[in-house]
Amino acid sequence: MKKLSVIALVAVGLLAASCNKEKSAENAATSTEQKVAESKGEVLAVDTAGSVVNWKAFHKGGMAPRWGTLMVKSGDLSIENGGVTAGNFVIDMNSIKVDPASVTEKDKKPADLEAHLKNPDFFDTAKNPTADFKITSVADLKEAPKDAVAGANKTVSGNLTLSGKTMNVTFPAKVDVTENSAAIQAKFTVNRADWGIKFGTSEADPAEWMISKDIEIAVDVKAKK
Repeated sequence: MKKLSVIALVAVGLLAASCNKEKSAENAATSTEQKVAESKGEVLAVDTAGSVVNWKAFHKGGMAPRWGTLMVKSGDLSIENGGVTAGNFVIDMNSIKVDPASVTEKDKKPADLEAHLKNPDFFDTAKNPTADFKITSVADLKEAPKDAVAGANKTVSGNLTLSGKTMNVTFPAKVDVTENSAAIQAKFTVNRADWGIKFGTSEADPAEWMISKDIEIAVDVKAKK
């Protein structure tokens, strides 16, 4: 029995060690909440119909990945001297969807996972129905990391409020500005435990901590006149 337990734990360790190989986005740099950038120049309203936040989560070792979408509820981007200098957007956490293609087990249902993500184990959407991102700075990006979104040209920092807690995150992004529109695209990984979302992270119980702390976030926010 002890021998089997040791083998099982070794297997879990190997799966955990391979987790980083499964990720397709680098970890965002995180810090404490920062001062939000002042809105100046022209302010464009976010196109909620054309904007989306995609998410992806894993079990340890990249096993049984789940992915889906979140709707952008509102927001705006400030344009000055041909660039995005400030802005924010609000995410409707009750809009969280699980792509059925990511749930391959016969005994699992996307709707059940959506309900679990909404309950207090994870995002507690009854208490925290929205999340938001407020830009703190936008700077030129000299060299994009290999896992950055295609065409990344800026480094964006902002305060991400999730489940009632705010942390500053920094990541490479593709920022486009035209005469009548602006857009921000980015993909990055965050550790959900930094926001106090700790379900499945206890190493005291191997059966519980098989869910990775990493969440990949892909942002596609568009604003227009």
